[in-house]
Amino acid sequence: MMLSSSLLGEMKGNFKMTATAPDMEVEYNNRARVPEHPGIIEGWARDAADYRETGIHDLDIAYGPHARQRYDLFGRGDKNKTCIVFIHGGYWQALDKSFFSHMAAGANAADYDVAIPSYRLCPEVTVADIVDDMFAFCRSLGESGRRDIVVAGHSAGGHLAACLLARGTHGRSVVRAALPISGLFDLIPLVGTSINDALRLTDDEARRQSPLFWTPPATGTALVAYVGASEPSEYQRQSRTIADAWGNAGIHTSYRKLAGDNHFTAIASLARPDGELTRALLDLAAR
Repeated sequence: MMLSSSLLGEMKGNFKMTATAPDMEVEYNNRARVPEHPGIIEGWARDAADYRETGIHDLDIAYGPHARQRYDLFGRGDKNKTCIVFIHGGYWQALDKSFFSHMAAGANAADYDVAIPSYRLCPEVTVADIVDDMFAFCRSLGESGRRDIVVAGHSAGGHLAACLLARGTHGRSVVRAALPISGLFDLIPLVGTSINDALRLTDDEARRQSPLFWTPPATGTALVAYVGASEPSEYQRQSRTIADAWGNAGIHTSYRKLAGDNHFTAIASLARPDGELTRALLDLAAR
């Protein structure tokens, strides 16, 4: 599957340097740190398209009126078993569910259904609107009979996974565990970077949308925060800090590194039945 020239250009383009926060610009500029990222993203698109050809699925289920408020469901439709969710990244301003269908493969092999949503993007909407989209998505899962949810997410999707866990119950559905991968839980460092050109966060709004500063999830929930061992120190700090903070609040947490992985390769093992992330996700589902 080939990417459109406009999208490929978007993903190739490195965020410009700023004079206000050069250290944070470098720390959070994943595209510059991994120059081979366009090929990795094209690989995601190909693998996702291939999986849609072979997997059992129901595509483009609406959870809202917007064209991006849709999710794909992979699996046999067992509503009495935990439903696993994967939320994509892209700094809340790029990509969609079609790049990540194969992230369902590992859990599907263990007979779990996997739901993969898209959401509206900045700058059309705000980060707060995207968080609301994920709450609406979980409500839709609950209304369909899927009451028990374990959610994984990559990068911005890791942020959204933590938000869902912190708020816990969404109508009839309950999010009881999260597995963020290279997640962002404190958005304040992004305010002075070019990433914020599309997000338009103030310091106050960045804090409001940071699950690190929310009331921790309910006792009995769990969070396992992964990060690539080759990722910058800020990403490692983000995952370590939320695991420590929520762990100190009585939540079951763990902070783990993926040896040899960068920001873009970190999610690869979700597509494998024997992958480290798949095993961690299945352990959370079985809790």
